[in-house]
Amino acid sequence: MSIPLLPTTVVGSYPQPGWLVDHEMMMAITPPRVRMAKVWRFEGDRLKEAQDDATRLAVHDMEEAGLDIVTDGEIRRESYFNLFATALSGIDLDRPGEMPDRTGAMVPVPRVVGPIKRLRPVQLDDYRFLRSITGRKVKMTVPGPFTMSQL
Repeated sequence: MSIPLLPTTVVGSYPQPGWLVDHEMMMAITPPRVRMAKVWRFEGDRLKEAQDDATRLAVHDMEEAGLDIVTDGEIRRESYFNLFATALSGIDLDRPGEMPDRTGAMVPVPRVVGPIKRLRPVQLDDYRFLRSITGRKVKMTVPGPFTMSQL
């Protein structure tokens, strides 16, 4: 598939369906900076299956809209950066720190306790799944070092 001179794509996350996440709970601490397993309406294998289904629906919407480049919609993420922050060594996942958010409310944040290193590919499985469900060009969004250090 060739790409036009000015290709179309999405910027940002695709809305996660209410049957997948508890939006009210997620909005109580927004954006989540540490893992928040309690926002998901499923657990274990059923969660993965539900996330796959929601990703398929998001990709289908993007294809139906005629986008040239599709994403996975970031459906599996609780926020743009916590998926990445919690995949690093040197982060204490069991005892997060706290800092004020934009409104001044104290929120849990990843706490650095040692050297930061990537433990594993963070989005490889998500990319492989996306590639398996579309023939369009794809992209995966990742936060940069500045965003990660600020949040």
